[in-house]
Amino acid sequence: MEKKLLLVDVDAGVDDAAALMMALAAPNVEVLGITCCFGNTTVENVCKNVLRTLKKCNHLQIPVYQGASSPLLNTMKNDNFYGTDGLGDVPDAGAPGLDQVQHEHAVAAMIRIINERPNKVTLVATAPLTNLALAVKMDPMLPKKIKNMSIMGGNMYSRGNIDFCAEFNFAADPEAAHIVLNEYTCPTSISTWEFASAHALPWEFYEKCTSQDSEKARFLKEIYTVTTGYQKRPIPKLRALYRKPGFVSCDCFAMAAAIDEDLVTESIFCAVSVELTGSYTRGMMILDFDGRLQKENKVSIAKELDVEKFKGLLIAALK
Repeated sequence: MEKKLLLVDVDAGVDDAAALMMALAAPNVEVLGITCCFGNTTVENVCKNVLRTLKKCNHLQIPVYQGASSPLLNTMKNDNFYGTDGLGDVPDAGAPGLDQVQHEHAVAAMIRIINERPNKVTLVATAPLTNLALAVKMDPMLPKKIKNMSIMGGNMYSRGNIDFCAEFNFAADPEAAHIVLNEYTCPTSISTWEFASAHALPWEFYEKCTSQDSEKARFLKEIYTVTTGYQKRPIPKLRALYRKPGFVSCDCFAMAAAIDEDLVTESIFCAVSVELTGSYTRGMMILDFDGRLQKENKVSIAKELDVEKFKGLLIAALK
């Protein structure tokens, strides 16, 4: 069977690391490269975190590229949800250094890799969409050469996790998200913040998954410690309407959808865009059910998934 060719854009980030581990363990997948963007931490830390994850998975041969260090227009502070270094602030004296990052810029690498394999590459985006926005401005024909794209970001019901009405990746660079959702015409699936929250996994499963006797399982449990305490807090009543109690690794949903196209069992299919000017809604994803945007291109927004398949991918990632 021909392998799925993935190009992954990350802001690693503990959940990016988990998503990468999922891809690296999938027998039907080949990761062509990993492009890095600011987000959960500085882009330099993101590069280090990716290299550290690749080393734990024995895949340091995969090229890593450094990309955007800030949004297109505005400035933002890293939220440090996953620790100041983005990977749980867990020391690792043997971690690879930045000398192992490729000299080619992430945006140039993205354009090159896709152009070398037209209509063969699946682009998985689990970071602010700055690198993707820059790529389409440099090569406007790029989206026509992408097989499909899987994004973690945005929201369906105006529930925010960083602002009132916006999800972190889109809020971090709303202009970039606007460009990508309006100029990338390739088949696109989106796993939103609310979708991930609604499919939280039981803590018993998390313990089973991360208690496997492997270096990868021990690594993931160690770096996730910084956030599991937060996730185990009681959920306010209003937020409980869309967020189940349990373990949530947002980026894994977009990665799983790219690995197994049958994983998402129900989707919303419509045109989308991003709000740029609202005081409370900047960065919010807009769903155009009535065709008011007059856009031909539509995306698939995940609503339901095969939970057992998803669990299987997570377990396999840590064996």
